[in-house]
Amino acid sequence: MVTERSFGSVSVLFADNGGVVPYGNSVVVPGSEATMLIDPSLALDRDPVDADIVMISHAHEDHMAGLRHCSGETYAHRLDAPIVGSLELLLDEYDFTPEERAVAATALTTEYHLAATRDGVHGVDGDHVFDLGGRRAQVIHLPGHTAGHCGVLVEPDGFFYVADIDLSSFGPFYGDRGSDLDDFLASLDHAASVEARWYATFHHKGVVEGREEFATRIAAYRHRIVEREERLVAFLTEPRTLDDIVDHRLVYRPHVTSPWVRATERRTAELHLERLVKAGAVHVDHETGLIRTVA
Repeated sequence: MVTERSFGSVSVLFADNGGVVPYGNSVVVPGSEATMLIDPSLALDRDPVDADIVMISHAHEDHMAGLRHCSGETYAHRLDAPIVGSLELLLDEYDFTPEERAVAATALTTEYHLAATRDGVHGVDGDHVFDLGGRRAQVIHLPGHTAGHCGVLVEPDGFFYVADIDLSSFGPFYGDRGSDLDDFLASLDHAASVEARWYATFHHKGVVEGREEFATRIAAYRHRIVEREERLVAFLTEPRTLDDIVDHRLVYRPHVTSPWVRATERRTAELHLERLVKAGAVHVDHETGLIRTVA
């Protein structure tokens, strides 16, 4: 299920399907005193990996599906740690309708094998440093995807794991209750400013070498946000409801079906509309619920 490659002393366990959801690329960071595993994926089911420290970059099911194989101390940013420890809180974050929630709950327990609760998930702040012995793993808060989404910078290797800043053509995901579009944009700038030799993603791209190449890719990734906003403005030249925008789809292609689709489209549309209303580009008629661009 995985192919292991080394970057300095850091190992990336690449999912054999290229890191496409529900799988992803987990990271192992060895030290003389302790070993850290970052984001144990479903791809590890056939060959489980345990470690002294397990760091969860953020509270999404695909990043913690392999936790059931792990006995080490579990950590996440303090804003996401309670959600990592609770299936009900995770479901809350997606802001599902009751029907969507029931279907998603089944998927999370049968496909991702998440338990109802997980005790002992420790919350840390951004800039927390794990001293593994001869190797330091620094947590870097990169919110927007979730409130507590984090990367991990490993030194002296110069390896920066950026989790779900995945550089894919799909573009940035900000579909949770705790997602924030302005925070995501700031996090992209922050990630691009970090000096490293290697930049690793959980999905798709895997590992990018060199800061210049990373900056180029992150600029293209960021532009997907602009494209979504431009498409939304064009769609709103005629009066539309929020449901119209959800059906139109800013994120997913028309053929994609899952309980996550409509919830993600709703939240994404809401975040873009907030920005456009604030900028005076869009008007919302609160009596009729109709939304359109300002002439």
